[in-house]
Amino acid sequence: MGRTPAEAPSPPLPAHLEQLAGRARDYVEAASSANTRRAYASDWKHFTSWCRREGFSLMPPDPQIVGLYITALASGNAAGMATGEKKSVSTIERRLSSLSWNYAQRGQPLDRKDRHIATVMAGIRNKHAAPPRQKEAVLPEDLIAMLETLDRGTLRGLRDRAMLLIGFAGGLRRSEIVGLDVGRDQTQDGRGWIEILDKGILVTLRGKTGWREIEIGRGSSDSTCPVVALETWLKFARIAHGPVFRRVTGQGKAVGTDRLNDQEVARLVKRAALAAGVRGDLSEGERGKLFAGHSLRAGLASSAEVDERYVQKQLGHASAEMTRKYQRRRDRFRVNLTRAAGL
Repeated sequence: MGRTPAEAPSPPLPAHLEQLAGRARDYVEAASSANTRRAYASDWKHFTSWCRREGFSLMPPDPQIVGLYITALASGNAAGMATGEKKSVSTIERRLSSLSWNYAQRGQPLDRKDRHIATVMAGIRNKHAAPPRQKEAVLPEDLIAMLETLDRGTLRGLRDRAMLLIGFAGGLRRSEIVGLDVGRDQTQDGRGWIEILDKGILVTLRGKTGWREIEIGRGSSDSTCPVVALETWLKFARIAHGPVFRRVTGQGKAVGTDRLNDQEVARLVKRAALAAGVRGDLSEGERGKLFAGHSLRAGLASSAEVDERYVQKQLGHASAEMTRKYQRRRDRFRVNLTRAAGL
């Protein structure tokens, strides 16, 4: 094993191909979300630093080195990690995906089926795997309590109210919420747009499975209607073009032009849930870990008493099985097989 982690430089392209290469890089970036690219870049940086510290060559990809790396992650011995910090199985699997993607972008495919990786990963799963930690579903009564914690007299309160209601009623991911534009083709970083109609909002989204349309109907009360909340925010924020959800600046008295980061959705859900006392039977620390952006999607899936196929379509899932993973409490003990068996 060599001791030089530097990557071999690519030969320069002819001048007439430079513009085409730039366009190709744009398409590569468009193939994955900004969050995914940031995570992959961070994972690659950690791996290259680990290789440098251990004296391993970065190129070409060596399954044995990668196997040692994931072993270090699982055992808490990887440089750059806190002493004894062991990465979860899901984190290690994501790191593997990151390495595969980064190596592929450099024209050096990594063989994840090699025994040095596959066998080690199988052992890590057997020894360290735990049931997935799902975020708590925000149910309708929870959401109403959370809305009451927001100040309707401020721009920030109006914005946050619209975000919570649109996210819940649309079953949207946090990136989809902040990725909305007022109209079609208005920004380069938008992920969709809205159209306000008499009966509700038609949302057109570019999601993981392609483009899809979502219908968000008007509510039975103005105080909990996502359409009214969105119309009120757009009116008082004076937004007619570009990103729907933006930063509120100037001590809460002005609206900026920049799109909100999707992390703001997770922070909003957590902050409002804590303020409303949702799951008050738990400590504040435990409650803080339960709520995030996905709590809104899980809340819709768990509480909408309609045919499952409509929920599946709203969430944009390819299978009913994936939709059922979001239904936290809906079907628990609905069918009692113990009594059905005669006990």
